[in-house]
Order: sequence, then C-alpha cells, then structure tokens
Amino acid sequence: MCEQPKAADLLDWYDHHARKMPWRVSPADRKAGVAPDPYRIWMSEIMLQQTTVATVKDYFRKFTGRWPTVYDLANAADEDVMAAWAGLGYYARARNLLKCARVVANDLGGTFPSRIDDLLKLPGVGPYTAAAVASIAFDQRATVVDGNVERVMARMYDIHTPLPAAKPELTECADSLTPARRPGDYAQAVMDLGATICTPKNPACGICPWRSPCLARVEGTAAQLPKKTPKKPKPIRLGTVYIAKRVDGAYLLERRPDKGLLGGMLGWPGSDWTEGEVPDHSVPIRAEWKEIPAEARHTFTHFHLRLSVKTALVPMDRTPSIGEFVTLPDFSPSDLPTVMRKAFDLTSGGRGIAQT
Repeated sequence: MCEQPKAADLLDWYDHHARKMPWRVSPADRKAGVAPDPYRIWMSEIMLQQTTVATVKDYFRKFTGRWPTVYDLANAADEDVMAAWAGLGYYARARNLLKCARVVANDLGGTFPSRIDDLLKLPGVGPYTAAAVASIAFDQRATVVDGNVERVMARMYDIHTPLPAAKPELTECADSLTPARRPGDYAQAVMDLGATICTPKNPACGICPWRSPCLARVEGTAAQLPKKTPKKPKPIRLGTVYIAKRVDGAYLLERRPDKGLLGGMLGWPGSDWTEGEVPDHSVPIRAEWKEIPAEARHTFTHFHLRLSVKTALVPMDRTPSIGEFVTLPDFSPSDLPTVMRKAFDLTSGGRGIAQT
C-alpha cells in the first residue's frame, strides 16, 4: 500500500519553489513575520476567478497602484473601475468588487473579516474565494479547491469519477490533507504544484515532491486524470453593433445595464444577441450605415458570438436615440470590453469610418 501524502513534504518543496506573485508574501517573509494584506489577497482572488495568473498580474498591479487600499477603491467612480477592468472579462466581478470594497470600507471599518462565514456575506465572495482569503490572508485552516487542486487530488488518489461529479470527493481528499499549521502556505503550495509540475499535459512526475504516494503515477493513469464529462457544443448567437463617428471625432457609445453580460460597461449600441436571425431593432442614429465585410467574433462562457459591424460618419447636428457621444479626450478603446474593442479594431481603429 502506498504511503499517504504529507503536507510537510509539500511545504518543504514550496519553501524552495514558490512562484513569485505581486499579491503573495514569500514563504521566507512569512516566516519572518510579514503578514499578507487581506485587501490584496481578496482582490487577486476575485481577479483570478476564471482568469489565468499571467493575465491577472498586470491588472492587479494597475488596480493596486491606482487604488492601494480598500478605502481608495471604495471611493472610486464606478465608470473608472469598469474601464480599468475592461478586457479582464466576467464583468459582474468588477461590479461586485466595488460593492464589496464599499461594504468593507463603510460598514466594517476597512477590515476584512477572517472567518469563512463572515466572508461569505460579502458581495461577490463565494465558497472558494472565502476559503482562499481565510486561508492565505489569515492562516485559517480552510480547504481551498481550484482546478489545479482538483487535478492534483484526482491523480494523488487515482479518482476516475469525471468532473464535475467528482468535486465532492476531490474536496474531501483535499480537506483530509490540509494541515492546521501553515494552511495558507499549504493552499498556495498545492496550487503551485498543479500549475508547475502536476500540469494538465505531460506532468513532471519525476520531480514531484508527492511522487511516492501518488496512486496515478503508480498505476500509470496520471495523463488521463482528471476525467471530465464532455461538454455540450456552445450555441452561436448573432447580433449587430453600430459604430458612429461624429465629424469632430466623437464616438456614439452607450453604457449597458448593470445586470447581464458586460453589465455596466461602455459599448457600441446594437441589437440583442440571439440564436438564429438577428432580431428586429432600431438604429441608434439617422445615418448612411455601411457594413464592414467582416465579423467581430468572441466566445463567452456559454456561447459563441458573431457580430456584424456597421459604421457611419455623422454630422454635428444629429441627435442619437440611443446612447451619447463621447469626445476623443474622454474615449479610449482600451476602456471597452474585448468584444467591443474587436468590433472597433475592424474599422482600422476608427480611421476607416471616415472613408466609408
């Protein structure tokens, strides 16, 4: 029978191989008494939801440089935060980021709670984020399970039940290994192990600190795990966006409703997005619209989107029925969500509109 994996072995590996993150306190600094900043841990965990570490790093630096404390973020204008979030996706996270910052700043004296039950009461904080903040920021014993941890546990115990059905079993395994000593470092160690050694493809089993107790390595099944239930094909939705440029260079934009996809973000006016034919809709302003011979394509979590893009150059005296014109000093394409920026890029960055 294989030996049981030991948290101490993984922590020893982590002490020497921990990844450097802008929000992380290194093992050496933590041992020297440097405590993690709950604000930075919370922000990083919100950003990391369904987003890669590589993508998040620059956004995290930008946010913490502009809003270094929870009070700074709580006092920020909604539109500034949404613009800074543009391109990171899943925009409900940005709205909840602001809501949570304001609750912590205004109702909790700027102090994040340390207990999971209290963290779960905060806007945008679910079970995973609560466990991660409690563990990493406050060194509370909590079971932190992300995709990396699920993969490590599936291989460690040779679990062939496909995800997502395997989640309870994998969580139970993860909980059984979580130590009372240094639980925050341990949580980050398992995630680092999954990200750097126990990778989805070609795991480096030969240098894994848990290679001896790993049942999948013994059985030769590591590359097959974790198994996943096949996903249904994503449907395709169609729509139209209208990019109107006024002769003074201003662009016609509208802020989307707070709820729903791209909620609270600036974007181009357009139709609803539906499967099948593009629904009937009104143009946002009277103009001679011309369609670009290319589509703006983007993939969301549950569907693929294909947008036809229509452009027009309009005179100063035209009044829109939807949205409002934003002048060049106040407009930056980088403030747009990715799909809207893709549509804008099809116009050669706006230069092609005047030539239509």
